[in-house]
Amino acid sequence: MTSLPLVFPERVRVVVADANVLFSRSLRDYLLIAAEQEVIEVHWSPQILKDLADKLVERRPGFTAAAAQRLVNAMTTAFPDALITPSKEDLTRVSKYALPDSDDCDVIASALTVEATIICTLNRKHFPEPVMDDLGLTAIGPDDLLVALIDDYPPQMVAAHRQAVAHFPGGTDHSTLAALHKAQAPRVAARFAAVLQLTTS
Repeated sequence: MTSLPLVFPERVRVVVADANVLFSRSLRDYLLIAAEQEVIEVHWSPQILKDLADKLVERRPGFTAAAAQRLVNAMTTAFPDALITPSKEDLTRVSKYALPDSDDCDVIASALTVEATIICTLNRKHFPEPVMDDLGLTAIGPDDLLVALIDDYPPQMVAAHRQAVAHFPGGTDHSTLAALHKAQAPRVAARFAAVLQLTTS
């Protein structure tokens, strides 16, 4: 995997989002709005969406299966090109590697099928560096990815932040950045705070 600081090609980054990233409303909002801003191209598979729905019902008290399905439907409606079914060839190729969790075969195969270079995940240990290197992929956390996007596309990402704030009823810069920090993205929260100080001073 690439060591920080991350250097990406100039073209739009093609990203497969793991279910554990999409589970967080804050991280999901920023990733999807970044896609709306056309600084990333985001993808997920049917299995990733199923895992997301299952985790929401299991771990969020009061989150029903119907509510989870509404969220998934909203995501697929807003991003119709994001859904990718991994090819049998790529699934077979990935199955030859010993992975910590065999369920992640779908995530990696999806990245290969859509020709992504990045898997955005909160569990990088499930994507071993030798395997990622061999397949030409990089597994990074949302904290690293979003910081890189802020650095490379500050106007678009400030606009994304403004939209994220607006998505939360009664949301403020402070509360929205606090939610990012809680969602395991402290560097993103700090970088946004710095950028917003510069733009408002």
